[in-house]
Amino acid sequence: MTEAKNFRPEYKKKSIRSYVLRSGRMTEGQQRALEQHWPHFRLSLFAGPIDNWAEVFGRVAPVVLEIGFGMGDSLLAMAQNEPEKDFVGIEVYPPGAGRLVNRAAELGLTNLRVYLADATDVLDDCIPNGSVDRVQLYFPDPWHKKKHNKRRIVQQPFVERIRTKLTDGGHFHMATDWQPYAEYMVEVMSAAEGFTNLAGDGVYSPRPDYRPITKFEKRGQRLGHGVWDLLYRREP
Repeated sequence: MTEAKNFRPEYKKKSIRSYVLRSGRMTEGQQRALEQHWPHFRLSLFAGPIDNWAEVFGRVAPVVLEIGFGMGDSLLAMAQNEPEKDFVGIEVYPPGAGRLVNRAAELGLTNLRVYLADATDVLDDCIPNGSVDRVQLYFPDPWHKKKHNKRRIVQQPFVERIRTKLTDGGHFHMATDWQPYAEYMVEVMSAAEGFTNLAGDGVYSPRPDYRPITKFEKRGQRLGHGVWDLLYRREP
């Protein structure tokens, strides 16, 4: 049995998670990609700390970390459009990782690596402090019900983790299509130390050119749904 057929998210035991592990079927293309290409694109939680990103990518370049890339469309587009940067994606949904790896291999991308693991575990155990130039968190589960708000990934301890991983002047970019969650994000970030809102206190940012508009987002726009981007800079 190949490693790809044992393709499962890596995580440690904890009581509260910010996501639900979804079941999903792999297409033949996704399965083939994992069998052929997963060893090249994979980073493992259990391999421990990254000593130096240059050892991973074979060069010195700015590093962008995306947490929860879903099916990987926007992350793939950014890796294509910004070849001068190296991209690391974290996801717990195997078919999404399989689809991303399949398409990245077809395009011959060398500036992309993937963790199939819990993001908090990866941040704690693998990502070097002060090594990431941009952290992206796009459309995380808003956990609409008040009793589930504790499951939201954007919490004070999480934001503090992000700050330790960013370089001085590095950016933390969030986006959501749920306005109450956007307001909550602003509240959490306003209380966090060491961050400056690039648009001004309590103000949302326009979508940066580097963030592609996803099919999901386009559908929401047709239905009149809003999207809120929040951009923060890490201060020394």
